[in-house]
Amino acid sequence: MSRERYVELIHEVCAVVGLPDPDYVVETRALEIEGFDVHMDHQENDPNSIYVTFHYGAVTAGRTLTVFRLMLEANLLIYAQDQAQLCLDPDTGSIVLLVHVPMTEDVTGQYLADIFGHYAEHGRYWQNNILQSADEMFEGIASGNYMWLRA
Repeated sequence: MSRERYVELIHEVCAVVGLPDPDYVVETRALEIEGFDVHMDHQENDPNSIYVTFHYGAVTAGRTLTVFRLMLEANLLIYAQDQAQLCLDPDTGSIVLLVHVPMTEDVTGQYLADIFGHYAEHGRYWQNNILQSADEMFEGIASGNYMWLRA
């Protein structure tokens, strides 16, 4: 598995989602999926994997510590089973989901498109219920009632 497999998968996912210029996607390593910036990287030190990052949006001032706690809990309870991690970009204050995808034989363009759709749904949840929620709702989420974590 190598860079050639990575390029092949990018071409496949572009065909599945109807993007006409997969070479541009290979060059930029970026897509927009349902309004989210998604980047796909292939690292020389891990040639059998793709690293996909979803940019979910910035955390409102004054909520960073609470959102960071919620992210840590989500990492432990939800994302660890998916080889994914929520992170906070220190430069932008944005929530980023990093997903490690091993390039096994069963990984196809359709599989990647399904992953993109799945995590776009997670991103909408984070945006709607945590990042953009009214103060009253946010305080309820942050109070310890973790029903939102049950996926």
